[in-house]
Amino acid sequence: MQPSTEPKRILYVEDDEDIREIARLALEVVGGFDVMLCASGEQALADAAAFNPDIILLDVMMPGMDGPTTLSALRRQPAVSRTPVAFMTAKIQPQEIAAYKEMGAVDVIAKPFDPMTLPEQIRDIWHAARA
Repeated sequence: MQPSTEPKRILYVEDDEDIREIARLALEVVGGFDVMLCASGEQALADAAAFNPDIILLDVMMPGMDGPTTLSALRRQPAVSRTPVAFMTAKIQPQEIAAYKEMGAVDVIAKPFDPMTLPEQIRDIWHAARA
C-alpha cells in the first residue's frame, strides 16, 4: 500500500465544546478531513488506536488528564506511538513551546486559531513531521 501524501484522519482532543465544534467545522468543511472529536484525554486513549489518526491535536489544559499526560499515555499505545501530535493552546511563550516539543509534540498551534487557515497549518505540521 502506498503511504499517504496528505493527512486524512485527525483526532482532536478538546474539553471545550464550542472550540471542538469550531475546529470540527474548520477541519471537515474547510479542510476535508475525517475528524474524531474527544472531550477528554481518557476518551482519546480509549478511541485513538481504533480510529488510527494521521495526526493528533491535543488541548494542553483539560480537567482530569491534561494534554501532556495524554501525550505521554498515547506514546505507550503501539498503534499511535509514532503518530505526530500537535498541542493547541493559548500558552505560547517560547519556553512553553520548547517544553511541549521536549515532551514529544511536533508543533504548537496558538489558540484562538483561525478556522480558515487551521487545515493548512495542520497539513504543514504533518509534512514537517514526516520530513
